[in-house]
Amino acid sequence: MHPQLSDKRIVCREFIQALDACHVNNWARLTGGCNQEKDSLNRCLRKERVERSTRNRAQAREKRLKTEQVWKELHQD
Repeated sequence: MHPQLSDKRIVCREFIQALDACHVNNWARLTGGCNQEKDSLNRCLRKERVERSTRNRAQAREKRLKTEQVWKELHQD
């Protein structure tokens, strides 16, 4: 399974439940009958990861600008 699924706050709950329900049928799981559910889950998890990366990048940029500003003020004095 995906490492993201062990996270405490699950974003893609309905996709995970659909994949689990499909995996009850071993024949469907082994013959590719669950590929659509798995692809949907992968898309959902990717979307969440991209959004999280974008947020983290913006926060890092703000923090870096703040640090640069502090250093600039320190050197001016």
